[in-house]
Amino acid sequence: MGFRSKPRKVRREGEAEERPRPAPDPEKARERTLQRAVKLLAAKPRSVAELRERLLEKEWADEAAVEHALAKLKEYGYLDDDRFAFGFASYRVRQKPVGRQRLARDLQTKKVTRETAGAALDLVYTETPEEELIERAIDKRARLRGRPRTRRETKSLYDHLLRLGFSYDLIIRKVRESAAANADEDAAE
Repeated sequence: MGFRSKPRKVRREGEAEERPRPAPDPEKARERTLQRAVKLLAAKPRSVAELRERLLEKEWADEAAVEHALAKLKEYGYLDDDRFAFGFASYRVRQKPVGRQRLARDLQTKKVTRETAGAALDLVYTETPEEELIERAIDKRARLRGRPRTRRETKSLYDHLLRLGFSYDLIIRKVRESAAANADEDAAE
């Protein structure tokens, strides 16, 4: 005795499933959008543009509801691009030595305006100069792999520092200083 289920209606490709949709209640949409915005911000900090994009992903969210939610969150002080950009940049610099170019690119990915990103980067690199960061990156690389002895190892170090976003001129200067210091140490031994 087998179990017989009700036959399923098979939907063919190209056929849209038609369900009657009730007209959206604007007040409900606003409330739902605001709740989703708060949840998204609770998960991680976001820029205004990034949050707007995520909110508009849902089909029930309309432009007016999203703008209302963003205005409310700004009013409450939960949404501020200047503070977000500075917090993001300073956190990244504390975690790992990164250069200005890499951090600017990362902020651009987070949809922060160029002016806001520039101001945040100025503040961050005033607190921790890029020269100090590149020295930390070189020292860390030297601890892990040893000081570069061959041309190939030196090129590998250059490439590594470029990927971290440091400027080419700064890299050349600091690697040469590091090489000269190593030569002095080797001569002293």
